[in-house]
Amino acid sequence: MKLIILKYNAGNIRSVLYALERIGVEALVTDDPDTIGSADKVIFPGVGEASTAMKYLRERKLDQLIRNLKQPVLGICLGLQLMCTHSEENETECLGIFNTRVKKFSQSGGHKVPQIGWNKVENSTGPLFQEIFEEPYCYFVHSYYAEECPDTAATTEYGVRFSSALEKGNFYGLQFHPEKSAVAGERILKNFIQL
Repeated sequence: MKLIILKYNAGNIRSVLYALERIGVEALVTDDPDTIGSADKVIFPGVGEASTAMKYLRERKLDQLIRNLKQPVLGICLGLQLMCTHSEENETECLGIFNTRVKKFSQSGGHKVPQIGWNKVENSTGPLFQEIFEEPYCYFVHSYYAEECPDTAATTEYGVRFSSALEKGNFYGLQFHPEKSAVAGERILKNFIQL
């Protein structure tokens, strides 16, 4: 199996590689369009800023490539947000795969921004959550969130209820970091690999 981690100058790729190694899976990190297009599966990870990341993708025409991928694609954190239609982070037009907008958490109500730490993933559906029999706690680090929409595959509460997972066709997104989410995160990564 050829697993690609999309390189686009966003952080956190190393921890995803380590998590995949722990479950016995090798991955190649690349921004080469032909290599990405011929992959069996693509992981679109990221910690970073939306407009800079989208600029990198557009300059290399990776935005068009990602939209047209037919194999399973997993967006993590910023990867999920970039697959939405628009982000309030520097008013960025995104890939438009998931029909929802990305908004900034409000500072009101005593919630610290960014959300950093463990939080419950609720109402989960779809193949990524197979064999996870209770609502898991997963690890989040983010200031922006995707609003609930028809593509919502799980929700989390942090002052507002938001999409902690999205799913549409062959595209999957996780706002939390499965690579840092202990046993549940490992199971989710395995489920993605087995799609």
